[in-house]
Amino acid sequence: MSTAVKLPARESAPHEMSDYDVERIRADFPILREKAHGHTLVYLDNAATSQKPKAVIDAIVGYYEHENANIHRGVHYLSERATEEFELARKSAQKFINAPRPSEIIFVRGATEAINLVAQTYGRTHVHAGDEVLITAMEHHSDIVPWQILCEQQGAKLKVAPINDRGELILAEFERLLTPRTKIVGVGHVSNALGTVNPVREIVTMAHARNIPVLVDGAQAAPHVAIDVQQLDCDFYAISGHKMYGPTGIGILYGKQALLEAMPPYQGGGDMISSVTFEKTSYNRVPHKFEAGTPDMAGAIGLRAAIEYLQKLGMNNIAAHEHQLLEYATRAVSAIPGVRIIGTARHKASVLSFVIEGVHPHDIGTILDQQGIAIRTGHHCAQPVMECFKIDATARASFGIYNTKEEIDALVRGIKKVQEVFA
Repeated sequence: MSTAVKLPARESAPHEMSDYDVERIRADFPILREKAHGHTLVYLDNAATSQKPKAVIDAIVGYYEHENANIHRGVHYLSERATEEFELARKSAQKFINAPRPSEIIFVRGATEAINLVAQTYGRTHVHAGDEVLITAMEHHSDIVPWQILCEQQGAKLKVAPINDRGELILAEFERLLTPRTKIVGVGHVSNALGTVNPVREIVTMAHARNIPVLVDGAQAAPHVAIDVQQLDCDFYAISGHKMYGPTGIGILYGKQALLEAMPPYQGGGDMISSVTFEKTSYNRVPHKFEAGTPDMAGAIGLRAAIEYLQKLGMNNIAAHEHQLLEYATRAVSAIPGVRIIGTARHKASVLSFVIEGVHPHDIGTILDQQGIAIRTGHHCAQPVMECFKIDATARASFGIYNTKEEIDALVRGIKKVQEVFA
């Protein structure tokens, strides 16, 4: 039987947009004109990766056609141009999350590498035998496994704050687990499996009252809500470019300047040094200390284009549009008999996970795919979340800036088709 679901509330009320033209936005994304099994593509897998606007594609092509050269080392024209564009991308990222300084922005391959970097630099310096690392039960594997590795290396213990049956962090339990042995907290801003928006500012305040630093996994937040790391006061913030309409293989680690300067390098190689002899190596200043080797210049330039595209639309406008989609989808899907929504937090971003009675999620995904509808099925790299809800997997529809209510209607028809097949 279906379960009544209370519609998610906004974490903050973005202003309503009068000029948000979703059809114009869709025209900026060439892939949305593709056919899937003869049907118009309905792409609802944005939490896994987002599609790319022409502006991002053109920026990457333009770099390779007009500016391709290695950066920071060359004195010739192309190298100087490439370096300038790369560092402009860093400044765009700084502005996007309101970091105090460009030097607090480190380019990485994505949120996964950002978290591993912090675990293996700050973590190995500050976490020792008998210490604890605190995370939550709704974390992505990328915010679990790096801390497990650290704890195994150092003889520390990984502690997990529980969630309730709505998929919300139990703040009282989280606070109880903060002890003198807790050396760092890792928490997702938005759950990729449930859509839950965590109260990050409150979490940071609790941790900082005990002098515990906080790393926030922002991979699922960056495409959907305005991020202000100064307002959040987090110590580290991790972002993946490919989830926010940018290229794959590029991401951002924000870290407070004093922490970054005190941390040892993550990798050794070119450009992260100031001098090298066989006896002694001196390291470059932040952020270059953490960017060993030739970076993904094209990726950074593409990410800059994605940031500028999002800023042009306005993050509050995006949040309002996606909230309307989530409300509409929650109401429509929860009204289908035999469908249960997994994750009913009061504050959610644009993720709708569900199960259908008597049907495996992989079968749901396969039948929807035959109708041109792309969703994600499985554990979503969040197996502990599935264990909390005593299920193996869910079907997950996730919405982005170009999705429409008509596409949600197609999803609803697709779900009913799945039920017909398994009747």
